[in-house]
Amino acid sequence: MDLGLTGRTALVCASTSGLGEATARALGAEGARVVVCGRRADRAAAIAAELPDAVGVGVDLTANGAPEELVAAAGEVDVLVLNSGGPPPSTAADIGTAEITAALVPLLLAQQRLVSLVLPGMRERGWGRILGVGSTGVVAPIPGLALSNIGRAALGGYLRTLAGEVAADGVTVNLLLPGRIATARTESVDAAAAEREGVGVDEVEARNATAIPAGRYGRAPEFGAVAAFLCSDAASYVTGTATRCDGGLVPSL
Repeated sequence: MDLGLTGRTALVCASTSGLGEATARALGAEGARVVVCGRRADRAAAIAAELPDAVGVGVDLTANGAPEELVAAAGEVDVLVLNSGGPPPSTAADIGTAEITAALVPLLLAQQRLVSLVLPGMRERGWGRILGVGSTGVVAPIPGLALSNIGRAALGGYLRTLAGEVAADGVTVNLLLPGRIATARTESVDAAAAEREGVGVDEVEARNATAIPAGRYGRAPEFGAVAAFLCSDAASYVTGTATRCDGGLVPSL
């Protein structure tokens, strides 16, 4: 299938590792010009050098003026993939206003600012793709990840509202919800659970895999492939959705 991404510029946030990197590589393989970005400028440059047409940008999107600098470096953006590292594990009973506010900066506020910068051009050209990388915590809150559940649900509400406002302009807005994908972030969450429960990490991983109908953690390239499709010309009639890539983990449609 031709995804119609050749020549499109895709800005992929937090793409120096994990799901962001997998998405950047999938989009690059489909012919997109990819803007790889993250706090590690050297890593962004290294990944960009491995792609057919890419540029690496070192940026901390929580810093003042950073979204504007990133978009200026990217140029005309056709595809925007919103992605961010997750906040530390936390329980709802133990968090306060300061922790929630800090979590919302990378998970919602910086993302919204990026959208506001690239959306006018997408609407003017009559084509655009905005994809938020969320978590299955949006539809089934994950115990021990209260801050992530709050921030990602807020982003989902924003994106779903936006989808209805820009669909007629040829801009699709979707959310992709990973379940347990084998990334450094998942490893850290499992390690925190193991420490909390006083068991080994291997035990936590085995238990989690048993709860997944597919019987295993997902692989990052599997996620990237779904992301690339949702960002494609082929998915022009898919908008306002929250698609799960979770091996059947969440027991609902």
